[in-house]
Amino acid sequence: MAEPTRSRAVLSDEDFKLLQEAVRFFIQNHPDDPISSKYSSLYHRLGSAFGRG
Repeated sequence: MAEPTRSRAVLSDEDFKLLQEAVRFFIQNHPDDPISSKYSSLYHRLGSAFGRG
């Protein structure tokens, strides 16, 4: 019986950093946008996923 193939990460650490930077840019440039709180939560989750939030 063959061993199952090992799953690979979809996003790299660099991808998380880039996404977090893009989200931070949105938050800083749209502070009064009603959706900013959701972006803020995403920013922190990305930092947690990356391990350096």
